[in-house]
Formats: sequence, C-alpha cells, structure tokens
Amino acid sequence: MHRPSLLLSLLTLLTLLTAAPLPAIGYRPLPHLRPNSSDLRFGDSKKYEGSSEFVHLRYHMGPVLTGSITVHTIWYGQWQKSQKKIIREFIGSFSAVNAKHPSVAGWWDTVRLYTDQTGANISRTVRLGEQKNDRFYSHGKSLTRLSIQSVIKSAVTAKTKPLPINPSNGLYLLLTSDDVYVEDFCGQVCGFHYFTFPSIVGYTLPFAWVGNSAKLCPGICAYPFAVPEYMQGLKPLKSPNGDVGVDGMISVIGHEVAELATNPLVNAWYAGQDPVAPVEIADLCEGIYGTGGGGSYMGQLLNGKDGATYNMNGIRRRYLVQWLWNHVVSYCTGPNALDQ
Repeated sequence: MHRPSLLLSLLTLLTLLTAAPLPAIGYRPLPHLRPNSSDLRFGDSKKYEGSSEFVHLRYHMGPVLTGSITVHTIWYGQWQKSQKKIIREFIGSFSAVNAKHPSVAGWWDTVRLYTDQTGANISRTVRLGEQKNDRFYSHGKSLTRLSIQSVIKSAVTAKTKPLPINPSNGLYLLLTSDDVYVEDFCGQVCGFHYFTFPSIVGYTLPFAWVGNSAKLCPGICAYPFAVPEYMQGLKPLKSPNGDVGVDGMISVIGHEVAELATNPLVNAWYAGQDPVAPVEIADLCEGIYGTGGGGSYMGQLLNGKDGATYNMNGIRRRYLVQWLWNHVVSYCTGPNALDQ
C-alpha cells in the first residue's frame, strides 16, 4: 500500500485547519427571517412545532452525559456582577425541581429523555462548576474558532485556580462580553458547540461559546428583546431580567447545553447523514418558544405583571428559552405547552 510522506500529511492537515471553517454547530434565535419576507409571521422556516415524519433523529452510538453534569464557565472580557448572576441562576435552574411551573427544570426533562446505548438517561443533575475570569482579554477582542480553544486552554492550564479537567461529564462554557467579536458572530451564529482538540488544549473537552450581542447585533441574537432595523414598526418585547444582551444569551446557552448533553462529541444524537453539519435536538426547534410556534411566529408566551415576556421560571427569575425536539413523540416540546 502506498503511504504518503509525513510532510504531505502535515501540509494537508494544515490546509484543512486554516482554509476551511471548523465543523461546529451554530445557532441563531430566529435565523430564517429575511428583509424581503412578505409575511414576517410565517417565514421560510420548515421547523414547525407539529410532529413530522420527515425528521429522522437517530442515535449514532456515541457517548451522552449520563453522569452528573458540571458546567465550568469562562467569563471573557468585562462582565457586570448582575449579568453573571442572571446566567449563573439560569444554569442552577436546570435541576431546580421545586421552581414554579412552567420551569426550566421541566424544559430539561425533554433532554433527559435521551439515552446512551445502555439505556441510561441523560443526568437530571446539572450544576455550576468552577468559574474563570479573563477580564483582560488574554487573546484579544477578536477571536477565531481556533483561538476560542486557546482561551479554554489558558483557563484549564492557568497557574492560579485553573478550571478542573473533566472530559467525561464536564461542559466548558465560554461567554464573551459585548465588546468581543467572534468569527461568524452575528452574520451566521450567536453561539456554537464542539469539542477541543488535544493538539491545542491537551484534552478532548466538550465546549460551547455564546456571545453577548448587545453592542454588535442585538436585533439578530437578542431577538425578540431587540429587533432588526429592517423590521420597521415591530416593537421589541420587554426582557424578563432587564438586560437585553444577557436575556438574549439565555436561550442560546440553553440551546447549546442541551445539544452538548445529547451530542457532546458530535457522534451521538443528530439527524442527517453528515456529522460535520448535524441537525440536533435544539436545531429542530429554532425560533419555537410556545404552542403554535413555527416559521417566524414564536408561539404562545407568558407576560408578567411588569410587562416582561418569558416562557419559563427559574429558581428566582424568569427566562425565555426555546423548545427542544422530543424524539419520543417527534415533536418540539416545552414546559409552557398549553396542552400539558
């Protein structure tokens, strides 16, 4: 058998890493809106709330997170204490079974329906792990997908208080402040997940990145708490926690953590034939937040006495979080469904 030279192999690998975008899963809250759409209520999205025989979400025998899940966070850039508190309490709400209905924990119950090859369900327990502050932008204010992995490496190899290494049940959540640009941010994605390369970080760690869009593109990534300029006449909804950028991040964080739990190494639960661009349990329900959702209509939501819009309760706060695909009934489901 002919074997290519080592130099040729290295050059090929270098070309792939530098010329092609890294395979990662992106998310935008309402990605199918178009400026020339004649009907903003029903856009060209085909991801409707109703069941579909065309969705073939399959298990590809890879690991899922059946042990207690720990979310380690990296706060990159300048963050206010109040902003951190909103996000920390959201993550803490995943396992808060005593929260008022409809709850974030009830939303996580859909994730728990997914199993590994032994039939073990994804863990009920999700807890906030160690946190690392990178307030001086150690890798600059413009990050590529590869440099994101370098930020994670800095966090797990820091001389003081490094993040613990937990490849089996740890998730690493990189959150960038509103003055940081990440490759493809706003134009294509508001967040994505993948896993780190041992050649860069030293370990294979499932991770997600989510950016604060408040300054760069709130109409795209913080919708419906901000609206795009081309949607003239449409007023933004009031955010439940008084911070448009962070309240917009919440649904993206939920989206990515749910997919990390069910597809941490991109070889477990997804639809489609291509693991490089899989369609996962949150992708199937993009833009759906309540009963009747579909196209660019978000579905039936809840309104607080203060005028804020939300669809589920956390420990002490309210949040707007997109629904997830329930493979048992082949349906997008959420705790605020009117038929529950």
